[in-house]
Amino acid sequence: MILYLTFNDAPSGIFSSQVIDVVKFLNTHFQEKVQLVSFVSSRQYFNHKAKIKSELSDAIVLPMFPGVHRWRWNTFLLFLVVLFKKPKKIIGRSVLATQLALKMRSSGRVNEVVYDGRGAIKAEWKEYQVIQNPKMLSEIFNLEKEVVLKSDDRVAVSNKLIEYWQNEFGYHSKHHVVIPCTLNKLFEEVVLSESTINEAKKTIGFDENAIVFVYSGSVAGWQSFDMLYDYISPILNMDSNYKLMFLSDEDENILKLQHQFPHQIICKKLKVNDVPKYLLTADYGLLLREETITNQVASPVKFAEYIACGLKVIISDHLGDYSKFVETFDYGILNGKHILPHKKVLFSDKLKIKQIAKSNFSKIHYMSQYNNLLIGHKN
Repeated sequence: MILYLTFNDAPSGIFSSQVIDVVKFLNTHFQEKVQLVSFVSSRQYFNHKAKIKSELSDAIVLPMFPGVHRWRWNTFLLFLVVLFKKPKKIIGRSVLATQLALKMRSSGRVNEVVYDGRGAIKAEWKEYQVIQNPKMLSEIFNLEKEVVLKSDDRVAVSNKLIEYWQNEFGYHSKHHVVIPCTLNKLFEEVVLSESTINEAKKTIGFDENAIVFVYSGSVAGWQSFDMLYDYISPILNMDSNYKLMFLSDEDENILKLQHQFPHQIICKKLKVNDVPKYLLTADYGLLLREETITNQVASPVKFAEYIACGLKVIISDHLGDYSKFVETFDYGILNGKHILPHKKVLFSDKLKIKQIAKSNFSKIHYMSQYNNLLIGHKN
């Protein structure tokens, strides 16, 4: 028995894709039983519990003590779960989840702890004001350093994150695997055909001459809008056939663009299951982000989702491993440094791009890495 532990992660599209889908995958392809344990906000406990269990019925969903700075107070509740389940290993999907797991190892209740590193957490908290509590901000460097150095094994979403651990914390172990944010089943099963693309375009109202750019994702705390605007506004000014579609909530920046280009901007807030259909209508996916430490080590799942739908990706420099990754292919996945002539993406190119997604971002592609996590690295 292995527990996959999350702490203060609310159910969302990312949670479904990168937590629930991973647990399901591990249970389908490996003999070792993996069970999700999620500490969620006590204020939203019943709502969050219902959502998580609707997707993964055997998940254990627990209310966390109010205040992230009181994370240690959750030790006893986890101890009871461990006492009952008797896991041999805990995989922690955050610094604080892994800190709780390390306490279980110290008590002799589990043999091994795996840190599932999703990013440079100290940098992310400070660069994006994720946490305001001054006590937590003062502690996060040591908490992150401890989980990186003291865990028995580690997952990193990028090679750049491994480099960050080496430079920031003096990490020298070889007991790690690199697994980027992989595609969930919804995107792995996207049917890419000329008929599905044309049908989707008719539904949305794009004519056959439209060349469509798309931004998909949250706009909460959006700090890269100026980069997107500087890139896309000259393109939209060139020709009314250029369209920009936001698959997100509306915000003041999007409204400003809609006012400037009233017939070229579309904004849709979609259910998760509807996102692939809309992405199929596009030619280019926008992935332009400022050059922060957070972004330098990141693994945006949107990259994989874009190319799974056959989109060329316009990406900024130094974005995790992906900016370098796009240089190895000749299928028109672009670097967003310069504004280039943009043409409609040929269906034949879309098929080639989708194959890149299948070959590099399906969970099956990382079977050996997942196997190492479950059985441990051989010395």
